Amino acid sequence: MDTPGQIDFSATVVITTKDRKQDLRRAGQAAVEQTAAPEVLVIDDGSSDGTAEMICEDFPSVLVYREEESAGLIVRRNQGARMAEGDVIFSIDDDAEFSSPHVVEQTLREFDDPRTGAVAIPYVDVKRSPEVRQEAPDSDGRYCTFAFRGTAHALRRDLFLELGGYRDHLVHQGEEMDYCIRMLDAGYVVRLGRSDIIKHYESPKRSHERM
Repeated sequence: MDTPGQIDFSATVVITTKDRKQDLRRAGQAAVEQTAAPEVLVIDDGSSDGTAEMICEDFPSVLVYREEESAGLIVRRNQGARMAEGDVIFSIDDDAEFSSPHVVEQTLREFDDPRTGAVAIPYVDVKRSPEVRQEAPDSDGRYCTFAFRGTAHALRRDLFLELGGYRDHLVHQGEEMDYCIRMLDAGYVVRLGRSDIIKHYESPKRSHERM
């Protein structure tokens, strides 16, 4: 980027979901309100609760792809990355939301170094603790971390695809750490973010058996 206030990247928000349309409505609303005007893409992993229909009715600007059979979170995140048009992919869970309309815009500015492959966006697990995680300790300099949380990160799409995305065989969880190791090996780092937070509500419909 040429100046601190200039954004040189376009963005796509990818939300993968299954049978949590009430949670998803909140996530979708926060995504379409972003000042950076990102493309918003929802991948419905075989829902049976009318998820796709709700998004089409309530958020006509959102792109929705519904799959009849469930293939899991990792497969759908990879699918979303291939479909996305943005230079930077923002991935949030369907039970999360951007706390302000500025999160995407603020985070895009943090891709101002060619070695930044991903940004770990500050977030709060609302139902667990008020602690803000993945936040840079101050406003000076660039701070790196070893990995990012799946519900609160942004990454360079071209690099993600070049490195093969997430490993499908992991099915559910563990994919972020694995990807970050491969990204570091390729010479890129995860930067700690300074944006407004993402709120993660941890839906009671989480599949602990799959995890």
